[in-house]
Amino acid sequence: MKKLAAISVIAAPIFIACSTQARLNNHEADVVIYGGTSAAVTSAVQTRRLGKSVVIVSPDKHLGGLSSGGLGWTDTGNKSVIGGLSREFYQRIYKYYNKPETWNWQKKSEYGNKGQGTAAMDGKERTMWIFEPHIAEQVFEDFIAEYKIPVYRDEWLDRKEGVKLDRTQIRSITTLSGKTFKGKIFIDATYEGDLMAAAGVSYHVGREANSVYNEKWNGIQVGVLHHGHHFGNRKVSPYRKPGDPKSGVIPRVSAADPGKKGNGDHRVQAYCFRMCLTDHPDNRVPFSKPDGYDPAQYELLIRIFDAGFDPMYLFRKFDRIPNKKTDTNNHGPFSFDNIGMNWDYPEASYERRREIIREHETYQKGLLYFICTDPRVPEELQTTMNKWGLPKDEFVDNAYWPHQLYIREARRMIGEYVTTENDVQGKRKPPHSIGMGSYTMDSHNVQRYIRPDGFIQNEGDIGVHPRKPYRIDYGSIIPKKKECGNLLVPVCVSSSHIAFGSVRMEPVFMILGQSAGTAACLAVDDNVAVQDVDYNKLKKQLIVDKQRL
Repeated sequence: MKKLAAISVIAAPIFIACSTQARLNNHEADVVIYGGTSAAVTSAVQTRRLGKSVVIVSPDKHLGGLSSGGLGWTDTGNKSVIGGLSREFYQRIYKYYNKPETWNWQKKSEYGNKGQGTAAMDGKERTMWIFEPHIAEQVFEDFIAEYKIPVYRDEWLDRKEGVKLDRTQIRSITTLSGKTFKGKIFIDATYEGDLMAAAGVSYHVGREANSVYNEKWNGIQVGVLHHGHHFGNRKVSPYRKPGDPKSGVIPRVSAADPGKKGNGDHRVQAYCFRMCLTDHPDNRVPFSKPDGYDPAQYELLIRIFDAGFDPMYLFRKFDRIPNKKTDTNNHGPFSFDNIGMNWDYPEASYERRREIIREHETYQKGLLYFICTDPRVPEELQTTMNKWGLPKDEFVDNAYWPHQLYIREARRMIGEYVTTENDVQGKRKPPHSIGMGSYTMDSHNVQRYIRPDGFIQNEGDIGVHPRKPYRIDYGSIIPKKKECGNLLVPVCVSSSHIAFGSVRMEPVFMILGQSAGTAACLAVDDNVAVQDVDYNKLKKQLIVDKQRL
């Protein structure tokens, strides 16, 4: 008996400890959102506003995705069709820049009216569309604090075993740390669509052939030269010894066949970091040599200058944001887009994705260092670039470098309704609008190849304007009912490659996030699949919440 008593005394604390651990690792809410993007935040806020419980499970430590990750020069299209929480985000940005203490490195009067938007649709609130990363992140954190939304950060979905299904219903998701989240409705608000894929929902990676959806601008676009991000007719040799194919190909050029115009392929448009830079000497950290730096990776840049390209073209997308900073994007035939180095990213393991992200970081940091230091770089370019650096007050926990790679496109769901260029161009009118888009159908370059004449060309850069703002159908954020009945996907939407080029703007992701949150709440209220949500109820609520349909 003494022995048994001793065992019971010891077992009690163990049982209590196990029970406590179980409670810490198991969570439940009406709506479970996976992702840390801007769409994740608006989905969560809308869910709370409609009285439902919600939790954000974020693989990211910082909320907001690209909106807080360097993309401060917002791509908007027609601002009048941006409503609801998306517009409220930009109204809150405006309010921050009305505070004198926000202007640390520049007078507000010096910046002027750049970034000041039109009056809101109610005529009372104004908007600001150009901003610093840390201000955007603060706005997202304000939303989270105001609505007391639980956020579990640095929690990565177990993509192999972590999604528990009951036929076509997700019952729970489990992260690599062992935390489990049960819900009635789930929202995949990631750029990659990992929850969607793990749940068995159909999707596409790469470009569809034009014949799939009766489009013109999808698929391989050999010979199409939009914008200025190409070589034109200039003769730039791809070979280590110019003109000699036997000498091998220089870095950042593919010797593979680019494919036939209009055909589909597996390739993905280029990624980059949207760098926040500054030329304010008191806030500037000079560019340094990254680990793994290899000047041979930038041989093509020197050849471009030798071919007659203006050395200063790189500065054409140093877009000014407040406090003497920039949102710096790709510009030209060889720039910050890391063309052809991301094709396996959408389906890759977490480890492989981290390798790709590190390679992109090394490439971009290396390009900056190369321009600043290599003696072959034209003097004007080198002198000017050395005036720039990373701001000390941005991304302070990541050595001042953006924490989010610009995942312009990854997986795209094949859902109840596929948005195509025919929707964007007004040739078809979606019947169940949950928001609107208006931006150009925009794809960055996908590959850099060797032309039949033996010289270099880029391929994949497209820019086609819609005739007017267009509707985005509810069916574009829901899977086919036979595949999953309680999942919404407001980022990796059901769309063709070229249509996604217009949809994929951060204001639209916030719009679709809010609409997904609304639909999730209605599905909970009526105990129905997301495909069976009463559209009239959904439309009525969206109009109340100032969405533009």
